[in-house]
Amino acid sequence: MDEKLQKVLARHGLGSRRALEQWIQAGRIEVNGRVAQLGDRVGPRDEIAIDGRPLRVPAWAQGRLRILRYHKPVGEICSRQDPQGRPTVFDRLPRLRASRWISVGRLDINSEGLLLLSNDGDLANRLMHPRYGLEREYAVRTLGTLSEEQRQQLLSGVTLEDGPAQLLSVEDAGGEGRNHWYHVTLNEGRNREVRRIFAELGMTVSRLIRIRYGSVTMPRHLKSGYFEELPEEERKALLESCQWVEKVPASAPADRRRAPGR
Repeated sequence: MDEKLQKVLARHGLGSRRALEQWIQAGRIEVNGRVAQLGDRVGPRDEIAIDGRPLRVPAWAQGRLRILRYHKPVGEICSRQDPQGRPTVFDRLPRLRASRWISVGRLDINSEGLLLLSNDGDLANRLMHPRYGLEREYAVRTLGTLSEEQRQQLLSGVTLEDGPAQLLSVEDAGGEGRNHWYHVTLNEGRNREVRRIFAELGMTVSRLIRIRYGSVTMPRHLKSGYFEELPEEERKALLESCQWVEKVPASAPADRRRAPGR
C-alpha cells in the first residue's frame, strides 16, 4: 500500500514529518529520478534519493518500531553533533541500518535520568506534542526548602521569558541540611523549564533527575549510562497514551546492556 513520502521517511527515523516536508519543499528528495513534491506517495518498489544519495524503501519496510529507555548521565548532550566535542546520548546506542535514533524531548547537559528514544520520528514527535499531555516527573534537589506560599506559586504558575509556566504537582521528598528534594510534574518540556521555574522564586536547583515520562518510569536496575529496549507491556501502554497504532508488531527480545566504553 502506498503512503505519503514524508510519513514513510519519518517512520524510519529520518526526522519529524514537518521537517521532512521542508526537505521536500527544498527539493532535497527525489522519487524515481524526479524531484519529489508534497503529496507524493511511495510504495515498496519506489526508489528514493536524499541529496543525491539513493535510499531504498524495501530495505526499510521490514524494520520494526523500536523504543529505547536510556539512563542519561550528567555531561552528555542530546544533540547529534557538538562543535565542542562533548559526548552525546547517541554515541553509545546500538547502530541502526537504515534509520537513526530520535530523542523524545531533551535533558540539558547538567540534568540526568530517563530519556526515551525511537527510530520513528513521527512517534517521537507525537510523544512530545502538547495535544497528548504526557506528564514528565522529576526529582529536584534544591538549596533550601520551599515555603507554602512558594509551593502554591509553583502550582498557580509563573511567567518566564517564553511564556507562562506551572507545575502540576509538587511533593516533598525530604532531605538533609540545606539540600532538599521535591518530586514535581509538568506536561510540557521547554528548555530548562523546571530550573527556570524554580529560579523565578529565587530557588537554586542543584540536581535534576527525570524519573518518569508519561507511563514510562526509570527502573532501579537501569544504572547511569545503560539502556534497554522498552518491555512489551510498557511499550503498549506508552503507544496507547498517544493513540499510536503500531503496524509492525515487535518480535525481537529486549536488549539491555551497558553502553560500551562506559
